[in-house]
Amino acid sequence: MEKRVVITGLGAITPIGNNVDEFWKGIEENKCGVDEIKAIDTTNFKTKFDAEVKNFEEEKYFDPKQIKRFDRVSKFAIVAAKEALKDSKITEENTDFNKVGIFISSGIGGLTTIQNQCEVNFEKGNRRVSPMFIPMAIANMPAGNVAIELKLKGESISIVSACASSTHSIGEAYRTIKNGYEDVILAGGSEAAICEVGIAGFENMKALSSAEEKDRASIPFDKERSGFVMGEGAGVLVLEELEHAIKRNAKIYAEVVGYGATSDAYHITSPDPSGDGAIRAMERALDDANINITDIDYINAHGTSTSLNDSTETKAIKTLLEKEGDIDILKEKLLVSSTKSNTGHLLGAAGAVEAVVCTKAIEKSLVPATINYKVKDEECDLNVVPNKNIKKDLKYVMSNSLGFGGHNASIILKKYED
Repeated sequence: MEKRVVITGLGAITPIGNNVDEFWKGIEENKCGVDEIKAIDTTNFKTKFDAEVKNFEEEKYFDPKQIKRFDRVSKFAIVAAKEALKDSKITEENTDFNKVGIFISSGIGGLTTIQNQCEVNFEKGNRRVSPMFIPMAIANMPAGNVAIELKLKGESISIVSACASSTHSIGEAYRTIKNGYEDVILAGGSEAAICEVGIAGFENMKALSSAEEKDRASIPFDKERSGFVMGEGAGVLVLEELEHAIKRNAKIYAEVVGYGATSDAYHITSPDPSGDGAIRAMERALDDANINITDIDYINAHGTSTSLNDSTETKAIKTLLEKEGDIDILKEKLLVSSTKSNTGHLLGAAGAVEAVVCTKAIEKSLVPATINYKVKDEECDLNVVPNKNIKKDLKYVMSNSLGFGGHNASIILKKYED
């Protein structure tokens, strides 16, 4: 018999807040985390804006040895995971840590470490490369370091599927618990790729925003959008088997009821313009939840602020709605926003941070706005909740993530009912 899976803990460190309460307050206040790049010298770059984590005081969380031995991507993951576990009130007294898994992803891993150690190799020679280079750089280490720090001994994996990585992690964690393999899983993602080579790589493929004003940089669905803004941070959710959560009298935020994943099999960076992969991912999630697109109250869209992504995702959502009746009525009723307007694009961590948003949206009965929206695009003609949050009781919420390589993932959360 399949088991029910609920969310009992949340953790986040983001460009608009270094814990869940700060982050959600930023969402409520329509805060924008985009600002001038401070992590690197941008003299030779066209890109001038990013979305960095602010006021991150490493010494509050780590001893000097850890600070040297963890890449920023692992630091973010550990901070978010510790917050989520503490929020869940899971302890060794009420939970078998041998049955607690860690599904924490990163799209890129320790890119700053890779850049720095390559510079050492070229400038000082191979013997000066740090013995910690590989353990700091590889993409599985956020998950591995969380497991070590928290002494969690269940299944530990890191799914690398670009910008869909952490949504895949949440979806696969849901399936794993649903089928009885683990009691609890910390699921999510972390990313810290803001460095010279990271900005250069995305800039040179024309993916980053060329805006000259920070409030016009990350503008999903706006006709003047020119690319995404790189963000950083982490999001972790505690997924738990329902009876296990009830037995220890846990607070239940929401239930995970649907997951769908597909591949475009089309292009290394561009989405299939037909929206086929996104459509099928959403359909699979809806089938898994045994509901219809018209049952969804709110979609947290992938909404990257790139021309192709936003128009293609809009087309995919409209294709599903068109099968159900009057498209004009249905597309106005369905609320679709992108909180990347607040946070920028956290790459492999985006889906996890957005799943935290969806969970809080259900808890607080609030649909986040797409902020800094000004110019309507006829190709993005959904109800994108422009600039003002909407108070609304939410039963079903969907979150989409669409990654380079054609990786698509959709999850559905439901307001918890006994």
